[in-house]
Amino acid sequence: MTTKQIRLTLNLQSTGRHDAAWKTVPATSDWIDGIDYFASIAKLAERGRFDAIFIADRLGGLDKTGRDRPWRGLDPTVLLAALARETSHIGLASTNPAIHGNPFLLARQISSLDHVSHGRAAWNIITSQEPNTLRALGKEEVLDAETRYRAADEFVSIVDAFWRSLPPEAVVGDADADVYIDEELTRPVDIRGEHFRGAGVLPLVGGYRGRRPVLFQAGTSRASKEFGARWADALFTSQRRLDLSRAFSDEVKGLAEANGRRRDELLVLPGLYVILGDTEEAALRRKAELDALLELGPLVQELSDYLEFDVTPYPLDGELPYERLAGEASSSHQTVRRHQLVADAKARGLTIRQLLFNNLSGGQRVLIGTPEQVADDIEHWVDQDAADGFTINIDVQPSGLEAFVDGVVAELQDRGRFRRDYEYGTLRENLGLGAALPAPAGALAGA
Repeated sequence: MTTKQIRLTLNLQSTGRHDAAWKTVPATSDWIDGIDYFASIAKLAERGRFDAIFIADRLGGLDKTGRDRPWRGLDPTVLLAALARETSHIGLASTNPAIHGNPFLLARQISSLDHVSHGRAAWNIITSQEPNTLRALGKEEVLDAETRYRAADEFVSIVDAFWRSLPPEAVVGDADADVYIDEELTRPVDIRGEHFRGAGVLPLVGGYRGRRPVLFQAGTSRASKEFGARWADALFTSQRRLDLSRAFSDEVKGLAEANGRRRDELLVLPGLYVILGDTEEAALRRKAELDALLELGPLVQELSDYLEFDVTPYPLDGELPYERLAGEASSSHQTVRRHQLVADAKARGLTIRQLLFNNLSGGQRVLIGTPEQVADDIEHWVDQDAADGFTINIDVQPSGLEAFVDGVVAELQDRGRFRRDYEYGTLRENLGLGAALPAPAGALAGA
């Protein structure tokens, strides 16, 4: 039986996942715009043979998140283009919206990154409508879920059509005929959708060597899962329990099959927030020392916002009122988030105080222990078909990443579960994915 290889991506944060991480190291503006700083982390991740660096992005102006803790200011695609020249194999996933902006500009931007990096680019598709984003873009309308994903499908369909519009064989370079690009071999786009339009031919081949850039997507609602099953090569997701993650993985891979794809053509990469120590006690102590740097008040409010339920009247050292949290939240996404947290808290017997330090801002599962314990857990989830790998969140950068590379990665390599070297030059190949897929059934087609 072939041993399933584990996939790892890194969520590249300024100072780390823990909200107090920045308080443990000397402050610098490099956390906002320091290319050399981010290059050093990218090189460390590449030393650890990670599949890709994933740069999350919150489109919008400076807000409370950026004032209270470091948040990158650089445009993610521009930053990754710079990191492409500092690295040679690691994938580069840029977060960009599919309901804001222009499909042609996005198609050219991600295609350019793919060529600059020699096939290592990925687009992480998001459909968020945070108030700060809408304010920054001068928008007022908030789309309902059905309309939002219909608009996103249009946007991605147009991007995909532009990526296909100039196939490699159209670049003939026939000097005798005075023809560089054979117009007859192009596939002009002419799409007029309800929300987006696009026409023409992209002025460069859509992806390196004619293969579409890798597509990532995140979400937990039914509409999001259906969208991801049509378009994505890999799904980022927040899953706190193995049984729920296994059900999620089975569902989305089934949806992929319904779109004419194989189950292994869609990777599921839950977020995993790791705190390491030489012993379990040392790891717990590291976490406790970081937690002690946070104020309780804002965390109580954050938990109330996360649950959409006021927890302030309840004792911190007691449990959540589970019977009052069984209903629906304001949206399907919020309902899934609430139910995941509640199920995890109930199963682990966590108090409200303990939940305050359970990665509310990130939403990913927290794993505390030795490299061997973390490797055991990662293996178990993958072998139980709950994940194909993980999107790793580091508590404090770069020390936590160094510990992960030298500890967890080395342990997985010794077990034969993770590569010792990159086998290929492109992200698609290193992820074990086949050629880019044809346009999904039901997607918009060019005229």
